[in-house]
Amino acid sequence: MLSLWRKIRRTGRVAEPPPPLPEGDRPEGAAVLGGSVQIRHVDAGSCNGCEIEIASAFGPVHDGERYGARLVASPRHADALLVTGVVTRNMAEPLRRTFDAVPAPKLVVAVGDCARNCGVFAGAYGVAGAVRDVVPVDVEIAGCPPRPEAIVEGLRKLTGR
Repeated sequence: MLSLWRKIRRTGRVAEPPPPLPEGDRPEGAAVLGGSVQIRHVDAGSCNGCEIEIASAFGPVHDGERYGARLVASPRHADALLVTGVVTRNMAEPLRRTFDAVPAPKLVVAVGDCARNCGVFAGAYGVAGAVRDVVPVDVEIAGCPPRPEAIVEGLRKLTGR
């Protein structure tokens, strides 16, 4: 047991190098964040496919936290909102209130095709619209559901790391 501990200590931390920085412009308010962003997740009416991929993006394989993105429990502690799903009629006002509770400068990331353009739920009776119809969106992540790599790439646009 002691020899294993010595080997671990001698080897140190081993991790894959980060992928290259994502292409595209950073949102305007992202430069103020200084490489670290606190994120509040809001499920506005999704099927939970995007939530599974978000959990994977912050899991040990993709480790979104190593790029400076961290999930927080309160919008008052957040710098950005990570919104999934179409905005249902019942979630339009809570989403606006959550957006208002985030201190300035605030950013919004629309995750998945449903959040971007209502996806397969476009025109449904309970749908108020896409996220950009309710609050301003700074970054959109495509996919149904988006891959964890795409989510981490979108978060890296916010942190710049």
